Amino acid sequence: MGEVYFYHLTTTSLEAALLPLVTRALGQNWRIEIRGRSAAMIEALDRALWLGPEDGFVPHGIAGGVLDDLQPVLLTTTDTGVGAACVMAVEGAELAGAEVMRMARACVLFDGRDEAQTEQAREQWRRLTEAGCGAKYWAQVDGRWVMKQERASG
Repeated sequence: MGEVYFYHLTTTSLEAALLPLVTRALGQNWRIEIRGRSAAMIEALDRALWLGPEDGFVPHGIAGGVLDDLQPVLLTTTDTGVGAACVMAVEGAELAGAEVMRMARACVLFDGRDEAQTEQAREQWRRLTEAGCGAKYWAQVDGRWVMKQERASG
């Protein structure tokens, strides 16, 4: 597989953008790992997922429990190795090319108003495409996602 989607947030909060992506991935019957860099981010995402979409509940857990390998969505700051089909990296969390190649999909969500996150996403794009991963860059335009760039795998 080896495809990573980059989501450049400009008008929507991370939590608001993440919920529909997680819901769609769950609809594909994918196990999802949401990877951040800090415990504070994981706690904020945990609260957002508990509130969930208005019409449903997003089943999830925080890594470190005895049932990690049963969670449909696992929040973590590291690669847990639980066999997720989709990793959603936030807050500049790292993704390795070999890891992306094993996934059905990987996603990088970054706040375009934060220069450090934007630069980190650019570096991830370079590193992952050089590793042979296919990549798509999506930007928010007038409240919707528009694909701005695509690199084929290989």
